[in-house]
Amino acid sequence: MMIRLIAILGACAAILVACGQSATPSEDAAKKALPPNRYGASAAHDEGRAALEAFIANRMTGRDGIYTNLIDTAQDGTAASGHEILSESSGLLMRYYALSGRRASFEATWNRARAAFDMNASFSYRYSPLSDRRYPVNAAVDDLRIIRALYEAGAAFKDAAYTSEADRYGQRFYAYNVKEGRLYDFYDETYKTTNDFLTLCYIDLKTLGMLNLPEGDKGRLLENARRTAEGGYLGDAFPFYETRYDYGKGEYASPQDIRTVESLVTILHLSEAGLAHPESVAYIKKQVEAGKLYGTYSRNGEPKDDVRSTAIYALAAMIGSVAGDKEMYEQAIARMNELRTTGTGGPLDGGFGDPATGQAYSFDNLTALLAYAY
Repeated sequence: MMIRLIAILGACAAILVACGQSATPSEDAAKKALPPNRYGASAAHDEGRAALEAFIANRMTGRDGIYTNLIDTAQDGTAASGHEILSESSGLLMRYYALSGRRASFEATWNRARAAFDMNASFSYRYSPLSDRRYPVNAAVDDLRIIRALYEAGAAFKDAAYTSEADRYGQRFYAYNVKEGRLYDFYDETYKTTNDFLTLCYIDLKTLGMLNLPEGDKGRLLENARRTAEGGYLGDAFPFYETRYDYGKGEYASPQDIRTVESLVTILHLSEAGLAHPESVAYIKKQVEAGKLYGTYSRNGEPKDDVRSTAIYALAAMIGSVAGDKEMYEQAIARMNELRTTGTGGPLDGGFGDPATGQAYSFDNLTALLAYAY
């Protein structure tokens, strides 16, 4: 969605007083950046984390960044494929290195991301090394992830330069991806326009709350975004979320089936803002325990496939960590690890992919890596 796509919802950044000095809104945002529980820091996960890091570094990384898929393509399709790279991937890896305290690795990843994706108004969502083509469109959720990573780096490395960069990119993001207090999915630099809807899993409330904006502007943006996210709740019987909201029609517009990964990202974002429904977290935990958290559901909660995705269990683990439920986190990581390739001596060892086809996707592997740091 360009993903496979602590409550901080004060409408304005608080002014903190410490040691007799007032903190700026940017400093306050940096202090709130890091996740509170960090169950993934346990030494119990060192082996899996190290093996996955090695797989990504040795098998899925090229000169410009992380491959979208281990197997290359002609890089000319409507969706990113092969050894094309995504700003999504850079943001995920930047967040991992910030949370893991790896400054040199963070800086190297950020330098590559800037070179590949930074445009006048936003970060391109996609770059093709084969054709040296940078697509002139961003994805709001991916820009926000990079901005979050910079705030997390400012906090982790105690470096105000990263926080200042996050402020600058956040203000740029607001200028182009927000209109009249409403968040939009993308900004097209060629046509100088946005789309006319908002995908709910793009509503990263925590990062929106960190942006260094005038209080009134941020308050309006947060209120509109919160209302859109919360209004997409499908109900206690099946506590997932609608896919998108159409501003022109003033209504939610979802396909017949609900993609689990999208709803989990929405629930994660709401959890980080203290707004997730307890029913959502309980439902996810129950399905994780049973090993039956599947890829797609009907709108009434009937599974439409039996796909068990690495990214789905990784997101469930992150939700468990944010919720303060260590048991849920550990169960989700265990389910995720069941899908990892080990001991084959083949090219997928240490990573997450399909040994039968050799396919391995960036989102699965990087979301799993980030889950190890939550």
